[in-house]
Amino acid sequence: MTCFGTRCATLSAVPALLTPFLLGGLSWNPDPGSEQGTANAQVAFQDLFNSTTRDGVACYRIPALVTAPNGDLIAAIDERVPSCADLRGNRDINIVARRSDDGGRTWSEIETVSDFPDGESASDPSMIVDEVTGEIFLFYNFMDLDEAPDVYFLHVMRSADNGRTWSEPQDITSQITKPDWRGDFKFITSGRGIQTRSGTLLHTLVNLDNGLHLFASEDHGASWFLIDTPVTPGNESKVVELGDGSWMINSRVNGAGMRYVHTSTDRGRSWQSRPAPELVDPGCNGSIIRYRAMDGESTTDLLIFSNAASEDSRTKLTVRLSYDQGRTWAVSRLVYEGGSAYSSMTVLADGDIGLFFEKDGYKENVFVRFPLEWVTDGADGEDPGS
Repeated sequence: MTCFGTRCATLSAVPALLTPFLLGGLSWNPDPGSEQGTANAQVAFQDLFNSTTRDGVACYRIPALVTAPNGDLIAAIDERVPSCADLRGNRDINIVARRSDDGGRTWSEIETVSDFPDGESASDPSMIVDEVTGEIFLFYNFMDLDEAPDVYFLHVMRSADNGRTWSEPQDITSQITKPDWRGDFKFITSGRGIQTRSGTLLHTLVNLDNGLHLFASEDHGASWFLIDTPVTPGNESKVVELGDGSWMINSRVNGAGMRYVHTSTDRGRSWQSRPAPELVDPGCNGSIIRYRAMDGESTTDLLIFSNAASEDSRTKLTVRLSYDQGRTWAVSRLVYEGGSAYSSMTVLADGDIGLFFEKDGYKENVFVRFPLEWVTDGADGEDPGS
């Protein structure tokens, strides 16, 4: 049985491409039409968005990637038109996306999700998949540079058809922030949030003046609420639910040269924080996801983390595996040596990992897929220390 979020599939339902890994085999076929590969095969980058994709677009930035309930992939991103500047300095940022129905081998044309008039911009997409209802939530940060400059509003859209169409945006700023935060530098973290085993939808919100927070929904997105416990230090962050039901936040911290980790055993009412010097970081958004696979009585339950693994530069995009719920990171694999910044990961329908990241100074935004076996260089996914 392979589980992605709250979804599980029996081994017999998993395509043959994944079966060797789940059974402990050592082979990987990176392309069903090619000759059988090995764990040493080089992964292939697919450039989904670059400044030449559409006329007049300065750059694409801030990737977000999820697997829809039907197995399709959705890759969303900022389309920054006049310049590559962030929200406060850019009068025209749209949210656009591409979809894949074959595990990332081919992709749709670019589809516009959100496009406001000049002077109004949407930025930093992130998504949560509700495995219970089948809906996908897409969040972004909004600013009207003429009517309310430097005031951040927080929006969400919904899709009930695996990302083919989206609802009108809903402003949830008043639900997940405080009135006295109006002028604060606040934003929903790009990338993705999660759904816990109890069905709670959970995401991270940064207020650079008042700390990192979580916000959540207990009614499948009908309403949202702030968990009013600031977590510090923390900039752009990701949250995961661990095997024992506790929550863990993995945080960007500017100037530290490393990540910070925060854990809560009481649903976010209190937190224990520690530096993570083993996760070097230049101050950049990363990605962390939980991966679970079951074959009979054998269970794989690990965390997968990606970031620019350098203390002082956005380079060396690296993927790491933890077999002990994030206490240590036993395995790592360099994905790209050169310029690499924000990244977003998802588990594909066949159990492989999909990774979407900014490459070469934001010139490209590429997708790559690989099995866990590629990260472990041919191991079978078991803890090498066991």
